[in-house]
Amino acid sequence: LADDMGLGKTLQALAIILEKCSCGPVLVVAPTSVCMNWLQEAARFAPTLNMHLLGNRNRKKLVRALKPFDVLVTSYTLLQQEAKILAGINWEVIVLDEAQAIKNMETKRSQAAMSLQGRFRLLTTGTPVENHLGELWNLFNFIIPGLLGSLESFNRRFAIPIERYGDKGARRKLKKLIQPFILRRTKAEVLEELPSRTEITLQVEMNDEEQAFYEANRRQALENIGGKNSGTGAAGWSKATPVTGSSRNNGRVYTVKILAEIMKLRRACCNPKLVMPESNIASSKLLLFGKVVDELLENRHKALVFSQFVGHLKIIRAFLDEKKIEYRYLDGTTPVKQREREVTAFQAGRGDLFLISLKAGGLGLNLTAADYVIHMDPWWNPAVEDQASDRAHRIGQVHPVTIYRLITKNTIEEKIVRLHRDKRELANSLLAETGISSRISAEELLNLIREQ
Repeated sequence: LADDMGLGKTLQALAIILEKCSCGPVLVVAPTSVCMNWLQEAARFAPTLNMHLLGNRNRKKLVRALKPFDVLVTSYTLLQQEAKILAGINWEVIVLDEAQAIKNMETKRSQAAMSLQGRFRLLTTGTPVENHLGELWNLFNFIIPGLLGSLESFNRRFAIPIERYGDKGARRKLKKLIQPFILRRTKAEVLEELPSRTEITLQVEMNDEEQAFYEANRRQALENIGGKNSGTGAAGWSKATPVTGSSRNNGRVYTVKILAEIMKLRRACCNPKLVMPESNIASSKLLLFGKVVDELLENRHKALVFSQFVGHLKIIRAFLDEKKIEYRYLDGTTPVKQREREVTAFQAGRGDLFLISLKAGGLGLNLTAADYVIHMDPWWNPAVEDQASDRAHRIGQVHPVTIYRLITKNTIEEKIVRLHRDKRELANSLLAETGISSRISAEELLNLIREQ
């Protein structure tokens, strides 16, 4: 079930569960942030179900006592921890919510999911493909093992021809093969009454000190990697290079090194203090954020504020505290019960802003009290940003939603945004007649650091 975010995938899954639960127990696996939402939605729309949350006590006893009409909701973390217990039950229905969580076949999480036994399997995700086709193969390996063959044959028949050479014939064959098993609706098709959504990029102009700081870090990054502007160093790991044996391991180490330097530069774009805590250089992005917030509050708007860096959110919190602006807060360390209280408070009108770390709050939250979304920094994959934005732009929203992206000019942030188009094409290629992009190579990553 690959509907757009906010179109009620949870409700549709509950309908399937209601139809089949009389024959045996049901397992729902979801990100930690979404588990409570399942309990709330079931209480509202399917009160005849006996909902259970896998907690810290008597897990084995709870699982073994499950009967028809019982639904066990657990997180992917606990699925991994209790794989043996959960694999010992013959489930009538297994639902993996936000199923992109098992996209990587090499993770223990994916392996735990593959060990589950169930008569009916349902995956729900608004992003069935996030990065490359190997992820799609793994999702289908869970719901219909064997349909796409072995990973080796899938790569030979589909992934390499499509990703590397843009083979339209191979793409048509793959689409025909998987289409009967994918249901997808878009907002444009089914929600004419949903308010409009406007996306605006706000360019951040660095001051002179910031520019000098960023440039010094960029040059140092190239030195640390050993890849000068001439291209030395990364060329050996470009897409054209065969990758086998030790070269694969060396290539991964090299790529990790590049990514570490990229992460440092991305932090520098947000605020120099994220790279050098003792720095006194003013942040132009924080200054622009302050102006945007003043304008929103003056006109009685509420906003969700996303950043992938918890350190960035801490700086923003201090800024808002100084200005005495009321806000709610949520990151990956926020306990489940506290998350629920923060969401309820914001929806009830207590707080003008909701500060949320992107990976912790990009899924499963209904925050329609906000009509503005502010992305403080761009994430690699636009699908993750879109999911975060759809916390506000979803069923129940009655106001037009405006999404601001703060992008620092002439930096790596602008280059990441340029990658977004290719990522969106990859995600849509098997669901619509569009082209497809290839995986990003080490050479392409290094180009993000080089001069414009």
